[in-house]
Amino acid sequence: MIRKFRYGFWRVPKVLKLGTVAAALPFFKLSADEPIQFNRDVRPILSGKCFSCHGPGGHPKAGLRLDTFEGATEAGRKGGAAIIPEDPEGSLLVRKIFSKDADEVMPPPESHKVLTDMEKGVLAGWIRQGAEYERHWSFIPPKPSASGESIDTFVRRRLEAEGWQPQPEADKRTLIRRVSLDLTGLPPTPEEVRAFLDDNSPQAYEHLVDRLLASPRYGEHMAKYWLDLVRYGDSHGIHADNYREMFPYRDWVIRAFNTNQPFDQFTIDQVAGDLRPSPTAAQLVASGFNRLHISNSAGSALEAELYVNNVVDRVNAIGTVYLGLTLACAACHDHKFDPVTQKEYYQLFAFFNNLDGPPDNKGQKSPAPYLAIPTVEQSARVDELQRRIAGAGDSQELQKELAALKKQFPTTLIMKERESPRKAYVLIRGEYDNQGEEVSRALPAFLPPMPEGATLDRMGFAQWLVDPGHPLFARVAVNRFWQQLFGVGLAKTSEDLGSQGEWPSHPGLLDFLATRFVHSGWDVKALMKDMVMSRTYRQRSDAGAESYARDLGNRLLSRGPRFRMDSEMLRDQALFVSGQLVETMYGPSVKPPQPPGLWKSVSLPGVSMPDRFTPDKGEATMRRSVYTYIKRAFPPPAMSIFNAPNRETCIARRERTNTPLQALVLMNERQFFDSARKLAARTLAGKGDDRAKINQAFERVASRPCTPMEMQLLQDGLEGFREHFKGSPDAELRAWTMVLNSLLNLDIVKNKQ
Repeated sequence: MIRKFRYGFWRVPKVLKLGTVAAALPFFKLSADEPIQFNRDVRPILSGKCFSCHGPGGHPKAGLRLDTFEGATEAGRKGGAAIIPEDPEGSLLVRKIFSKDADEVMPPPESHKVLTDMEKGVLAGWIRQGAEYERHWSFIPPKPSASGESIDTFVRRRLEAEGWQPQPEADKRTLIRRVSLDLTGLPPTPEEVRAFLDDNSPQAYEHLVDRLLASPRYGEHMAKYWLDLVRYGDSHGIHADNYREMFPYRDWVIRAFNTNQPFDQFTIDQVAGDLRPSPTAAQLVASGFNRLHISNSAGSALEAELYVNNVVDRVNAIGTVYLGLTLACAACHDHKFDPVTQKEYYQLFAFFNNLDGPPDNKGQKSPAPYLAIPTVEQSARVDELQRRIAGAGDSQELQKELAALKKQFPTTLIMKERESPRKAYVLIRGEYDNQGEEVSRALPAFLPPMPEGATLDRMGFAQWLVDPGHPLFARVAVNRFWQQLFGVGLAKTSEDLGSQGEWPSHPGLLDFLATRFVHSGWDVKALMKDMVMSRTYRQRSDAGAESYARDLGNRLLSRGPRFRMDSEMLRDQALFVSGQLVETMYGPSVKPPQPPGLWKSVSLPGVSMPDRFTPDKGEATMRRSVYTYIKRAFPPPAMSIFNAPNRETCIARRERTNTPLQALVLMNERQFFDSARKLAARTLAGKGDDRAKINQAFERVASRPCTPMEMQLLQDGLEGFREHFKGSPDAELRAWTMVLNSLLNLDIVKNKQ
């Protein structure tokens, strides 16, 4: 009998009954070469079913802690120790989990948590093996791998253990489309595809990868994921949700990825750029990371409450973005699953509570502190005016013009430290006005101490994050970069690498990538190149029914990545293939067309005019989606339908759903339909007969020629639409528009494969 166990397959003998401990133990007894591992097999069960009552929280029920060996094996307990190593029959835990008595069984029925027969057997088998505990895997620094290891050796080893072989390499057309979408967010042009097909050198694919990494489109695409993570938006959120000017921060992120700023410096600039000696304007802009939380005005909440809300949001963001932990749980009580106490939470709070500015936004687009960042054109005009003022006798008019110009400078919120630090307190039940013990800045005890010589402030905290010995920081980062390419992280729960997170599918590979990332000097482009150059990434994704049945989520990496593209990629692709995409970089966010009146339902009466939705016009609306205006209370509907977040909270991984509304958007939304019409006009202007033109359009959209069946279906559709529009103005354009609208809705166009 073969039983599915987590990501592998567990071979166990068949039994007829599991009603007693004696029956269950032989069933789950493992062979010597397949021992139960605490972190992989046992901790997820205890964390999911037991730790809420008997975990690291401050007051475990019955005084029993199952998260430590000492607590679980404590003698003198009524009924005996919960765990007696090598003696499952004598262990109270085993008797409780197999009990048929509703008053005795654990977990208790009122918890609505039920252990499966498999889980009971794992716990009993683990105790029989000695009940060895391990420190949580993500809290242990990654171990360097043996020399000669690579991404592919880790993946191949796992596949071979399951009796599988990797898929053959995908064809060159599939590869160039896949890697172009993954590194730039845009498909290749037909000319780029032909050049790659004609390049027969062994380095052809590597040269392609290098070209894509050097493209400015790379930074725009990479920034999208980071902006999700740090909850960047163009409005304050909550109630009025009025305009907030922060786009220089978004532009800084794009530039940082394009210039390949080392990831440790990228992090330090954001967490504490304002505390650098003589910080540059760019470092001050980066420090705006600390101001990206939603904010309110004091008209709807007390100032003291807003202050606490803002700082709590900063701490929670640090937990998600850089530690991959759910720190928010400890704001009200000791964390139920991870070893973070409430006191430690507010010691972290003390690092981030020192903003030199009011906690409310006062209804302004740029509540202090902020930085004015002139555009290139504005800077040139300022220099010109200052030179004229210096040489003029009467310069009043020039002075007025200069003052007026400076008022037009774009602004961005930044972090600025108070000279006298604020006090911090444990907040009872997380209530802003219920102060308990005063606390000072300190790090959670389960994590490494501050690096030697680091200051006890945000700068020291940032240096602690990026210290090579930190167990979480590099793992969290590389796991998310892997997720971008493969659709799921090596640790699936990329937002939570703590006790409630999933065991990695390839823990050795995750550690290999983390240590390699550190040793590369935190080189993001080198990391991305390593991953897309791997044999694992280049596999075919059309692996057959058996592969999908046995490895539905591709956790074994038994085939190439295939999943539906994100909203930004779908929109940008439609604009790109139709020849409409305007690739102007940076600057104010753009309001694309949308049905009138949609913002009215979420706008308060009397909201200032800039916050009323007036779509931009002309070429601005054809810019890449990373520049789209994100109003948090009502983000762009066409993007939300494809799971784009509203940016109110940090999102480490987007949901990926498939709904009928998505098909309706692709068929009927204005910009998608206009793209079909523009592509039709572009196709009609080409050479050749219908078959040639259909093939040209298909290759432009899908990066490959039509199959004979596809060609026949599209030709039949074209003739049908010609008949339908016969006698109408622009009948030929209308017929082609409908055919190409169908083409833009094909599975191959919506999915990266």
